[in-house]
Amino acid sequence: MGPVSPAHAPVLAVSGMRFEAQIAAGPGIETLYGRRDAALARALDQGLKDGRAGGFAGVISFGVAGGLDPTLPPGTVIVATGVRAGAESFRTDPFWSAALRRALPQAVPGLLAGADTAVTTVADKAALHGLHGALAVDMESHIAARAAQAHGLPFTALRVVVDPADRPVPPLAVAGMGADGSTDIGAIIIGLLKAPHHLPGLLRLGQDAAAARRALQAARRALGEEFALPASALA
Repeated sequence: MGPVSPAHAPVLAVSGMRFEAQIAAGPGIETLYGRRDAALARALDQGLKDGRAGGFAGVISFGVAGGLDPTLPPGTVIVATGVRAGAESFRTDPFWSAALRRALPQAVPGLLAGADTAVTTVADKAALHGLHGALAVDMESHIAARAAQAHGLPFTALRVVVDPADRPVPPLAVAGMGADGSTDIGAIIIGLLKAPHHLPGLLRLGQDAAAARRALQAARRALGEEFALPASALA
């Protein structure tokens, strides 16, 4: 069998956590999750090189994000117009992003910020929002955008706000993010035994995360196969 044409090639969905990848998964979709920073960059580069024989139609960063804009509540769907990380700036594919917005009329368009470490304090969120007006921040979008650009592939990002800008992320929530993209329940329980006063913050974050998960699932259903990637994005 010869190489797969771009119109029938899979979309690569890049996420941080396993549950995000599980929501993204479907026919014509390959997922990559559970890696951070340099490890994610290496996995993306290798995966896109390996996929050249069959090809990828495009790369989408998909999952939840930390809120930076104080007007956006948990569960807000964001279709990125671009990604900013330090001095680096990446535009999303205009045709693909427009198709996402047509499929998701409730989504908010705007800039995402990329960070190599979790942004957890209200002060740090406000400072990052003040730099470029980014709506939310995650740790995968800038790396996925860089890799897509290097391999000449369309890129876009769809993220849902999980923790709002005016609330800090409990330290135990960060400790519970397993290196493989899973949730480390054991680490959270041990942390709570040592610092039970963190429980209210974790419960509130759990409610926010449930709202974000429902919004992410609804967005995925609305987008259908290939994440609404239009043929014009492949031109």
